[in-house]
Amino acid sequence: MMGKSAQSGLAYLLPLVLVTFILYPSSYGTAVEAFLIINSLLSKSTKSAMAIAATEQSSIVVTLTREDGKNEKLRKKIQDNNPLINRIDVLELPCIAHAVGPDFERLSSTLISEQWDYIAITSPEAANVLVSAWDAVRGNPPPVVAVGRATEEKLKDSGIAVAFVPSKATAATLAKELESFDGEKPTSVLYPASAKAKKTLEIGLASRGFVVTRINTYDTVTATWLDDQKESSERVQVACFASPSAVEGWLQNTEQNTRVFAACIGETSASACKELGWTDDQIFFPESPGLDGWIDAIEKATEAVEDGSSSKT
Repeated sequence: MMGKSAQSGLAYLLPLVLVTFILYPSSYGTAVEAFLIINSLLSKSTKSAMAIAATEQSSIVVTLTREDGKNEKLRKKIQDNNPLINRIDVLELPCIAHAVGPDFERLSSTLISEQWDYIAITSPEAANVLVSAWDAVRGNPPPVVAVGRATEEKLKDSGIAVAFVPSKATAATLAKELESFDGEKPTSVLYPASAKAKKTLEIGLASRGFVVTRINTYDTVTATWLDDQKESSERVQVACFASPSAVEGWLQNTEQNTRVFAACIGETSASACKELGWTDDQIFFPESPGLDGWIDAIEKATEAVEDGSSSKT
């Protein structure tokens, strides 16, 4: 692109061309040709500058809110799939962090305390925690069930076989679809969970006659932002949420900003947004939770920003 100084220089040449024509009429052809060339260069330079300025002003700012170090896969998916990618500015603003839960130290001893019919894992982070204690039962592993494909993938990548994944990646669906065993004893389930996880799974299974032992092996806490992160958040138009904890972390760090569009990984996060102040037309989520559906929700949210911008022009 032509700089401002070059543009000024070309503009300065135009009156010289006109003076040349007046003083030397015989140079008419050369003067006109020079005038047209200079005018064309100025026009192209101005249009280029205007286009770049318009692009910068109309960038759609999307933020990724998972814990630090776990946003890269989503970032790549957005860059590979969103048709508006040339207009998207992706920021990483972690809203949550993971900490050791009150029952973490007794996970290994609980795993070997009895022969569990199932180990229920309901998040990739819960999978990571299970992996850390898996050596205790590696020689005689109990069946492990995963709430969804992302959790299943995390377990399989660590060498843990997955016996069952429900048709929909929610705790309610897992509780409804998990097979019970006939026998003298009720089907037993060990549930290593987040301290903040709702009781949906354990209540659902208990209502069907399962015996569930829950231990809180990790906790999800709100990430603390620096001043520059808070300043960056003021530009955000689409926030991507993978959990209710991330939604709460966003609100705590942004002084309750519900003006952004919320692109949620699934219904659970979307419900949290609605409960905490977003309107239905601000929330986008797939019917079936998962990364691909999440990408579709993000695309729809960015299109909503685009439509809103277009309606104002």
